[in-house]
Order: sequence, then structure tokens, then C-alpha cells
Amino acid sequence: MDQSHIRNFCIIAHIDHGKSTLADRLLEYTGTISKREMAEQILDQMDLEREKGITIKAQAVRMRYTARDGREYELNLIDTPGHVDFSYEVSRSLAACEGAILVVDATQGVEAQTLANLYLAVEADLAIIPVINKIDLASADPEKVATEIYHIGLPRDEIVLASAKEGIGTQDVLEAVVKYVPPPKGAGEMPLRALVFDSKYDAYKGVIAYVRIVDGAISRGDRIEMMQTDSRTEVLEVGYFSPTLVAAGTLSAGEVGYIATGFKNVKDCQVGDTVTLAATPAPEALLGYRPAKPMVFAGIFPVEGDDYPLLRDALDRLKLNDASLVYEPENSVALGFGFRCGFLGLLHMEIIQERLEREYNLDILMTAPSVEYRVLKTNGEELFIHNPAELPAVTQMAKIEEPIMDISIFTPARYIGTIMELVTARRGAFRDMEYLEEDRVHLTYRMPLGELIVDFYDQLKSRTQGYASLDYSFHAYEEADLVKLDLLVNGQSVDALSLITHRDKAQRQGRLLAERLKELIPRQLFEVPIQAAVGSHIIARETVRAMRKNVLAKCYGGDITRKRKLLEKQKEGKKRLKRVGSVEIPQEAFMAMLSLEEE
Repeated sequence: MDQSHIRNFCIIAHIDHGKSTLADRLLEYTGTISKREMAEQILDQMDLEREKGITIKAQAVRMRYTARDGREYELNLIDTPGHVDFSYEVSRSLAACEGAILVVDATQGVEAQTLANLYLAVEADLAIIPVINKIDLASADPEKVATEIYHIGLPRDEIVLASAKEGIGTQDVLEAVVKYVPPPKGAGEMPLRALVFDSKYDAYKGVIAYVRIVDGAISRGDRIEMMQTDSRTEVLEVGYFSPTLVAAGTLSAGEVGYIATGFKNVKDCQVGDTVTLAATPAPEALLGYRPAKPMVFAGIFPVEGDDYPLLRDALDRLKLNDASLVYEPENSVALGFGFRCGFLGLLHMEIIQERLEREYNLDILMTAPSVEYRVLKTNGEELFIHNPAELPAVTQMAKIEEPIMDISIFTPARYIGTIMELVTARRGAFRDMEYLEEDRVHLTYRMPLGELIVDFYDQLKSRTQGYASLDYSFHAYEEADLVKLDLLVNGQSVDALSLITHRDKAQRQGRLLAERLKELIPRQLFEVPIQAAVGSHIIARETVRAMRKNVLAKCYGGDITRKRKLLEKQKEGKKRLKRVGSVEIPQEAFMAMLSLEEE
């Protein structure tokens, strides 16, 4: 199709503002999917996406639409993830488009990720179409939300009112796309340059790259080269999404589609990379490529040691569809063999955990999440540490730095005090406060990622009755007074319970963790001391009392020496048990660290 009749656009929104439902209505209205095939959230193909009501993987679809002017247009829609963990995927999807529909809930208004995604779209120089969704709800206030949208810099007269659930305003959204989104400007005669905005693994076709053709054209049988990873292959198939894969002979400049590469590893074809022809390569790659960087790390261990090979196979398979998952083998004294995994954020970690348990029927144990610290040793060597067990001795460290995040919170004004109290307790530094309107405030802070990942989001939601919304992005590494907190159970250090924390909070955290473990560790026939230590200094102690067997039950009187002899024998036995006895630590103990701040 002629480029002037192509429109490439995406839908961006805060979580649960109706993005996937609007995509359903557009597909239905354009006849891309028949009424019989239609299902709710048709582009969300994973069970987890449907259950949680969020988009985890970016999806694309091609629609044919005859506009009011009588011309037929090819509309390529990319449905982006809404959660902050997947902001890199969102940025690549935006780079593949010329326009974006910004969906705002008529009952909720502008929220943190609405603004974060808007900034990404503005940065990518996209035409933005504001859509106020859910106008059919009784609590909807489109006028108030329109004012908020105007305040964030979008023209009021371009706002489209819609209800994706009821199908109101669907044609107006499509007409706005045709009118306001500019056509692509690719050069068909130039060497091929295609941006990979997502990828997935297929057992028969290898890695399938979701691409936007910027310049040139690509056909089946062409030999291609990935400009960043330097890997080469022959194209098995090209085509477009409808939303299932539909093979086509060629994809040309301006179009969105897929390339079946035959690669057996997603690492060879990463999000953000540029595809070009091996015979006539493009002189330079498209801008913006960077590998996805994990921010949160946790250990995954099989509950049954025999399941270790099954866990390794399951992670290998997940990695094929999710290049941002990073893992390496790890051995823990307490938990045996497992893997240290890197995730984009807590939601990403939760999704991987649920997929391992559901899709692969694995019974796994996850340690509390930690972040990556930068350590400068006294000999000048620089290390990146994401496991407390790897931290060098205090005498070898010159300084330790932690990742600091820029956080953005939207909240009703009445919760300012409680939010400030929460953030300050987590070592957050105030940056700015802006009133969007009389009762709505935008707060910005800088805060360590280690404080953010534990249960900050849950606390924020509970303290503001669910009204506050949160967005965050990486700022820099900054030096901090951090120490390693060890937990000793029966005199033995449990490496999986170690954590890196700020010196000021170490004593309180150590005491809370020792108290929590005392409740969770079952009583033994001998006394079990639980100690929290920083280096060789014990900062907290709790004791699990021994279960006592009444050895005097069979003595109905008689000489006291007989009773004393039995008690001495029991005492000796307990001493020996304490030396050689092992203490089983339940799974709940490893998750106790997640809720330390609740006290």
C-alpha cells in the first residue's frame, strides 16, 4: 500500500484505564476480527494477562479501515505494556510508530504512568491523540479530566470522548488516527533498516521478530544481519499480524509485520536492534538500542533438590520468549542448588514465579529480592554485587554505592502528609511538589531502589486507600553507608537470609527479622538461638525454647539421686543434640524479609 495511506500508532495508558478493551473495539469495528472470534482482551494472549487485567507482552495488529473521506487506510496498531517494569518495551514500541492514543480513565484522571508514557511519546516526537475512556460510568467526570489533560499540555479540542466497553466513540478514535497521525516517511529504494520492537520464540520458525520497516524492503529468502549482535540468518517467512500471523511475500518501507528468522536464541535478535540485508547493509543502525537491564535480583531454588534439572529447563524455555530474564547458577548452604535471577522489577519477578509454578508445575522457593550494588575495592577494582553473599570483607571495600530512583507520585492532596512520612522513612529525598488542580498533587522524590522494592507500593496503596499512583525510573548510583546483615540460626550463618541494608536501619531490621524467625522456626528438642549480626558484632538475639520431655514421669518417689541422674542424662543429651542437630527453616522465613516494615 502507498505510504500516504499507512498509519502506525500505539495505545498508551496507566494500568486499568481500558487500553486493551479499546483495542478490542477497534478490531471489531474495522472487521479485523469477526464477532464469532471476538473475546475480551483479544490481544492479551497469556492467561496471566487476562487474570491481572494488564498487558505484559507488546502485541501488534494490522487493520483495514475505510475513512469518512472514502479512502482505505492500513492502520498498524501496537498494544504496549502498561506497567512501569516494561517501560523499555514501551519506548521501543513508540519508536516504531508516528502517533499514540493516550487513554485516560474518566473516573481516575491523569495518573503517574499516564504522564510517564506521555513524556516517552513526546520524546519520540509522536502525534498524540487524547481519549477520555469510560464516559458511560456513573462516577465519570469527563470535564474535570479534560481540564487535567489540557494542563499537561494537550489541546482540548482534539480530545475524543469514548467508552470502549459500550463501543461509544470508536469511529471518532479511528478518524482522529487518520487525521492527526502523520504517514511514515521511509525511503523504499534505500538499504533495508527495520526496528525490532518485540520478539517471541516459535519451536518451528525459531525467533519471530516483530519489526517496523523504516527503509527498504524485505522478502522471504533474503539473508539478513542484526546490526548490534552481528548475527546472520536467512529469512524463513515474512508477514503481518491479523492478529494471528499471516504470511506475505514482502514487507516494504512504512509497514509493521514479522520476520521468522530461524534463530534458536532470543539473544541473537533483541528488542531495539536493527535488521538489515547482509548483501547491502545500511551504513548506520537506528537509534535507541540498549540491552534491557535487570533491576531486581532474587534466588530461585527447587523445594525438592531433584527438581533442579527441571527448573533449569523451565528457565531456559522462559528465556526463549523473554530476553530480559537473566539467570546464573547459584549454590546456597541453606537451600542447595538453584539460580540467581535478574528481573526488570517486582511485577516481572511475580510473573516469572507464577509461570514457573503454573506452566511447568514446579514447587519453588524464592528468596527476598535485592538490587545490584556497585562496590569499589581498596585495590581499585570495581564490582557489581546482587547477592549479599558475594560482598567482600569490610577491610577490602573502599566504598559501596546503591541505585537511586526518581519516583513520581500522583495523589489527592489530603494524603500528602502520610506519603511524605512513608517516603522519608525509606530514606527518600524530596524534589518537587506541583498542584495539577485544587485537590490533585504531583510529588517527585529520589529514593534508593532497595527501599522501593520491598513493600513500598503496597504501603503507598494502603495508606492512600488506593488513590495514589506510582512511577519510577533509574537516576544514578550514589554512595551510602551500607552493611551486610547476617542471620545465624543455631550458630550457623544462613546465607539465603543475609541482606544488605543501611547501617542506621540494621539494628531494627535485625531485631524484627529475629523476632519473625522465632515465630516461624518450629521448636526442637534443644534450644535454638537466632542471632542477627553485622560483621562479628551481634546486634539482636531471640531464642526458640526447647521442647521438654518429662523424664521424671516414671519416678513415683524414691531417692532424689535417681531423679538427678535422669535429669543430668537428659541435659547431656540436649548438649550433644545442640552440637549435631540441624534446624529446618520453613519457606515462610525467606519471605519474612518482605514484610519487615509492617511492624
